[in-house]
Amino acid sequence: MGRYIIRRLLLLIPVLFFISVITFALAHAVPGGPFDREKPLPPEVIANLEKYYGLDQPVWKQYVDYVTDIAFRFDFGPSYRSRGRSVNDIFADHLPVSAQLGLAAIVIALVIGLPLGILSALKQNTLWDYLGMGLAIFGVSVPAIVLGPILILIFALALHWFPVAGWGTPAKMVMPAFALGLRESAIIARLTRASMLQVIREDYIRTARAKGLSERVVMVRHALKNAFIPVATILGPMFAALLTGTFIVEQIFAIPGMGKYFITSITNRDYPVVMGTILLYAVFLVLANLAVDLTYAFLDPRIRYT
Repeated sequence: MGRYIIRRLLLLIPVLFFISVITFALAHAVPGGPFDREKPLPPEVIANLEKYYGLDQPVWKQYVDYVTDIAFRFDFGPSYRSRGRSVNDIFADHLPVSAQLGLAAIVIALVIGLPLGILSALKQNTLWDYLGMGLAIFGVSVPAIVLGPILILIFALALHWFPVAGWGTPAKMVMPAFALGLRESAIIARLTRASMLQVIREDYIRTARAKGLSERVVMVRHALKNAFIPVATILGPMFAALLTGTFIVEQIFAIPGMGKYFITSITNRDYPVVMGTILLYAVFLVLANLAVDLTYAFLDPRIRYT
C-alpha cells in the first residue's frame, strides 16, 4: 500500500508539469495583455509594467522562472490586477472560504443523496421511489443560479430564517451550501439507486438472506459497501471541484471565495492567478482520486495495491 501511494504521488510531478505547460501556453495565446484598458495606457507605462513583472522576457524564460519559484519557494508570483497582493495572499484569504463551502456542500450531498438512493432502491416502483427520483430530477434540472435566489426569497426574505448573504457564521453557510450541494445530492441519489438495484440482485445477497441474516445486516454489511464503490468514484472529482470554489453560488450569496477571483483573472489576463488556481485544482483532483482508490480497498477486500 505504501509503495502504491508513493508511486501515485510521484506521478503527480509529470501531471502538474504537463498541465502547467498547457495552461501557460493557452493563457499567453489569448489576444490582449494584462495591462489592456478601455482607455489605453501610454506605451511607456506598459513597458515599465512589463519590465517590472518580467513580461518583457521571452516566453520560455517566463515559464522557467514561474515554475522555479513554485518548485523551490512555493511562490505563485504577484497578481497583475490586485496590486500589492501576491497570488499566495489571495489563496490564503479566499481558498479557505471556498473549501469550507465545498465541504459543507459535500456533507449535504451525502446526507441527502445516499439515504434517498438507498430508499428508492429498496422501495423500487413504489411511491417512495417516485418521490425520491422526482426530487433527484429536480436537483439535477434546477441550476444553482435559479435555486439560490429561490432560497433567498423564501428562507431569508419571507421567513427570515437565514441571512440574505455574507459569510462567517453557520447561519450564513446553510443556504449557499444547500444551493451548491443539492445538484450533487441528486447525482449521488441516482447513482446509489442504480448501484443498489444491481447489488441486491447478486447471488451473495440471496445467500446471506438464506443464512437467516436480518435484512438490516444484509443491506448494511453486504449490499451497501459494494454499492458505494461507484459513488466513491465520482466523489473524487466532485470534491476537488467544490473545494476550489463555485463562481455562481459565491456571487449570489456574496461569498468571498476563490470562484470570483478565478473568473475575473481569466478576463483580466491575470496569468499567475489563472495558473495557480488550475494547478491547485489539479493537486486536489489527483489527491482526491488517490483517496478514492484507497477507499476501494476498504469497500472491497478483494482489491489489493502493491
